[in-house]
Amino acid sequence: MVKTPTSSSSKPSKLEGIKERSNYLREPVATELQQETTHFTEDGVQLLKFHGSYQQDNRDNRVKGQEKDYQFMLRTRSPGGFIPPELYLTLDKLSEEYGNQTLRVTTRQGFQVHGILKKNLKTVVSSIVRSMGSTLGACGDLNRNVMAPAAPYKNRSEYQYAWEYADKIADLLTPQTGAYYEIWLDGEKAISAEEDPQVKAARQRNVNNTNFTDKEEPIYGEHYMPRKFKCCVTVPGDNSVDLYTQDVTLVVMVNEQGELEGFNVLAGGGLGRTHNKEETFARAADALGYVAKDDVYDLLKAIVATQRDYGDRVNRRHARMKYLLHDWGVEKFRETVEGYFGKKLAPYKPLPAFKYYDYLGWNEQGDGKLFVGISIENGRVKDEGTFRLKTALREITQQFALPMRLTPNHNLIIYEIEPEQQLALDQLLDRYGVQISPEGIEPLVRYSMACPALPTCGLAITESERVIPSIIERIRALLDKLGLPEEHFVIRMTGCPNGCARPYMAELGFVGSAPESYQVWLGGSPHQTRLAQPYVDRMPVKELEAFLEPIFVYYQKERQTEESFGDFCDRVGFDAIRQFTVAYQSPPLNPQSDTGFASEVVIPEPSTTKTISKNRSRRIRVNDDLHERLKAAATKQGKTMTELAAQALEAYLTKD
Repeated sequence: MVKTPTSSSSKPSKLEGIKERSNYLREPVATELQQETTHFTEDGVQLLKFHGSYQQDNRDNRVKGQEKDYQFMLRTRSPGGFIPPELYLTLDKLSEEYGNQTLRVTTRQGFQVHGILKKNLKTVVSSIVRSMGSTLGACGDLNRNVMAPAAPYKNRSEYQYAWEYADKIADLLTPQTGAYYEIWLDGEKAISAEEDPQVKAARQRNVNNTNFTDKEEPIYGEHYMPRKFKCCVTVPGDNSVDLYTQDVTLVVMVNEQGELEGFNVLAGGGLGRTHNKEETFARAADALGYVAKDDVYDLLKAIVATQRDYGDRVNRRHARMKYLLHDWGVEKFRETVEGYFGKKLAPYKPLPAFKYYDYLGWNEQGDGKLFVGISIENGRVKDEGTFRLKTALREITQQFALPMRLTPNHNLIIYEIEPEQQLALDQLLDRYGVQISPEGIEPLVRYSMACPALPTCGLAITESERVIPSIIERIRALLDKLGLPEEHFVIRMTGCPNGCARPYMAELGFVGSAPESYQVWLGGSPHQTRLAQPYVDRMPVKELEAFLEPIFVYYQKERQTEESFGDFCDRVGFDAIRQFTVAYQSPPLNPQSDTGFASEVVIPEPSTTKTISKNRSRRIRVNDDLHERLKAAATKQGKTMTELAAQALEAYLTKD
């Protein structure tokens, strides 16, 4: 029934043909997996995404004239971020045996394992499935991982409903093809919970042509979706899920007794864009209406069918559902959805303001048990020096068998903790240098995110994860220099414009635009409720301080009481900021330094056994010559200046 393209002169994109010929995601993946090659063909690569994997190569290892260093990234499908203990231990082991010895928490609440070789793909996928996990639908043109707040509040029914419906919507929109189990488990449909009968019935129910009656995929058909499709479920006031960036957001609505009544519905968010293509843009979701709980599955299917049948299958840059809402307007989109739904949507109900929460540190669940939120810089679970988060999480899981929830800001929550277990967990985490107290985390780090980018992401234009620690150090030094030592704001960085770390909702967003250069976005809300706007198209990273200093000074001079950096930029506007920066002159040089200020190194407090960037810091000024020597030594040893300075001082102070 797919209605696009509407013009006979418009040919569907190449990927539409690949999907149609695939026999519901089977070929050529099944055949090529058996071949003794290091990589898949282009058709295989595209279909492999539906199975949860991206083919990559390590660009650091590229040598002209030699085959690329092919490897694969696998991503879990984990609705609401749920990771049972057995799955975590399996992922940890697989990353050590077949991956790059790290795990990465994604910004959609899944885990990624990087560095897998093609010959090991089947072993890794089958092991994940047999440990209560899945990678099916974690990538590709279909519904991706369904997000929900990770907070395990047992005494707040709305949070429990958010988890429940994230699971059910994920099940409703899971691909029904047998290809996944045929290819990765030789047809064995291993460990799967009994599906909710209401979900199963809703999937098969054909209301006004929401379904294909004669196809293996009753909702998707052989063409699946025009592009990826993203859903989340949240509760009033909780924007830990970046709700305005989703194709569909459901907001749980309960009555005074805490009983579920229905859902507010938003639609049309999305962030991916392309540089120099004005027809591509980031967009925040619109309020669509309200739906009673008994009708929520039929409404979800109606929205999916609208995008499935009318989304652009010719131009993939124009294929996300946000463009359909932009082109049609909300009213026409709503009317089309109601045509599939079979009834009118009720009006959107009033809600409190949404705020961002990260749930770090120790918290009460509300049932006598505790949970602890752990900040993970850039989501990278690893052992590095005295910071050994990976070992700590392995030992906690082995010893206590506690479940986890991954957060939408690539952190992690361990929950169901008995009060008498708290001290043991505290001691274990401290032994491995893992900071728990939110007050002990550098605020700029706490509220930052970066995508992996180089060396493995094929879309990356420049660095992101590997460079953001140094960027944050430089921004903190600049804020200190300007007399803003307590200032912090939301920083997000991506190595390309696709927006995986959601930089377009940040107060300060960096989007890779050229090698070692970034487009800079300003004016997002600290609670991620407003889109930022592009301020400059290309800022060389070496000019970071010169670029930001006049903007920060203007903020310092003209901000209102308690006004955040993002709110300030949005209020005064870019014209005023540019006018101030053009006229700005740096303060006179400090006699201690040719640069105007004595150089600084950052020394962590209170303990050098912690990860440097995760602690409160004190700054020590040194002369420029010593600063340059320290910098050269750190570069030679592959360390940060902070790490090297801390180690040297520790050695000096303890040598007696």
